Amino acid sequence: MTLTNLICTLQLAVSPAILISGVGMMLLSMTNRFGRVIDRSRQLTRDLRSVEGADRQTLLAEVRVVWLRARIVRAGIALAMLSALLAALLIISLFVGMLLKLDAVVPAGFFVTCMICLIGAMLMFFWDINLSLNALGLEIPEQARGFTEALEMSPFVGEMK
Repeated sequence: MTLTNLICTLQLAVSPAILISGVGMMLLSMTNRFGRVIDRSRQLTRDLRSVEGADRQTLLAEVRVVWLRARIVRAGIALAMLSALLAALLIISLFVGMLLKLDAVVPAGFFVTCMICLIGAMLMFFWDINLSLNALGLEIPEQARGFTEALEMSPFVGEMK
């Protein structure tokens, strides 16, 4: 192994290391969302004990959405963690490949799999955001959901015109 080869390998390893940092930030956001989902589910199940009739059905619908959200966020976290793990394995495979003069098939496989997991984690994150909006729709009365009516009632609309 020459110093030139080591420098080239270090340069190649910087991108996956930066990827790990970015995935870490995404994991931070996803674990915060997961905590919020868990807190919301605990609140809903507490409320569910004291409610009857139509309100109970609404709460049950919200609990179902929160349960689905928790599973989706958990899957997204798992995919993001797998992506970070694969990026770390990619860095190791770059160095081992350079030392043993191996082909680039293994690092390429780690990279592609890492990107697939990252894409999956982002899709799960987006799905959770959409579900949280659906859950909010269960709480807000339908007549209050109109966007144009809310704009007309806003004191800032006059300033925008």
